[in-house]
This record gives sequence, C-alpha cells and structure tokens, in this order.
Amino acid sequence: MIGRASRVARLELAGQRINLRTLLEDDYDEWFEVRARCRDWLVPWEPRPAGAPPTPEDRASFAARCAARERERQIGTGYGFGIFMEGRLAGEITLSSIQRGPFQNAFVGYWVDRELAGQGIVPEATVVVLRFAFEELGLHRVEVAIVPRNHASRRVVEKLGLREESLAERYLEIDGKWEDHIRYAITSEEWAKRRDELLLRWLESV
Repeated sequence: MIGRASRVARLELAGQRINLRTLLEDDYDEWFEVRARCRDWLVPWEPRPAGAPPTPEDRASFAARCAARERERQIGTGYGFGIFMEGRLAGEITLSSIQRGPFQNAFVGYWVDRELAGQGIVPEATVVVLRFAFEELGLHRVEVAIVPRNHASRRVVEKLGLREESLAERYLEIDGKWEDHIRYAITSEEWAKRRDELLLRWLESV
C-alpha cells in the first residue's frame, strides 16, 4: 500500500505566494525537519487522548498517513495538503470529515512552521481551500474549531472575517485534555458574497 501511495498523482491547488499539494512519502525528510523543530509549539494544540503518545513521526507512520489521506481523497471524505512557499514546506492544511446528504459540511485544520508564522501563509492557504470546497466540491458549509487560548490560530480566522458561531464546551480532547473550542463557519452563500473580496486580498490575480 505504501508503494502504491508513493506513485499516486499529486493534487495541487495554486495560491498567489503558496501552492498546496498532497504529501507523499518522498516529502518525509522535509516534513520531519519542520515537525521536529516546531514540535513543542505544535503538539499542545493537536488532538490526542489522555495517556496516548504523540502522533508517531517516523517514516513508516508518515507513509501510512499519506496512504490513508489518499484513500480519503479517492472516496471524497477528506483532502490533506502540504503548504509550500517558494518550494519550502511551510505547514499543512486539511479539509476533513466531509459529509454529504443534507449537511454538505467539512472542517478545516492547519498548522504552520513557527519560523513562518504571522506572514499570512495560512489565511492564503485557507482561502485556496475554501474556493476548492465551495467551487469544486460543491459543499455548503465549512467550519473551523479553535481552542480559545490558541491566539495564533484565531488570528487566521479573524483575518479572514469568518463568522464566529458559538463556544463548544469540552469539544475535543487536545493533548490529553478535553478543551473548549470556538466554532467559526462560512457557508456557500457567504462565500458567494465575499468571494471577490477574499480572492482580491489573498490571491490577487489568481
């Protein structure tokens, strides 16, 4: 399965300064370097049950995760991308838990290299993913859920002007603790109204 995943054609989405593309096993060395350097900054915000070890970061586990995300892509339940800026891996962004039927909903999650934080990379990547979600996948609603004290992640949705909906108490188990999350959302109707504004600000002529 790992060998098959390494031969899968990448899915790529273009931004202005960044490109999104699905990660393959060949990306492991660069991915691991960023994760190792930023581990203390990233792990406290990542889903993990109490008593469970942090997500494995060895090559085999990374390859298995790439393969799992490819299966999700094939059946349309999720899309995971590396964020690349000038050829450098800057982070990751996912469109996950896609539900069809009467819901037509998905969730966006992201992380960025600490050295590149604050440069508008994740807001731009999020706009690229929103365009893909609404215009290519035909979703109706996209959500982002963030721990209230994660100010760096909240700045992303604030820069984009996503609508704050509610506080979900003890919403996800993060680093072994059930954490409240602020839920933000945007619907396809809101995207249609704000599309030109968001593309002009974050993607310019793309």
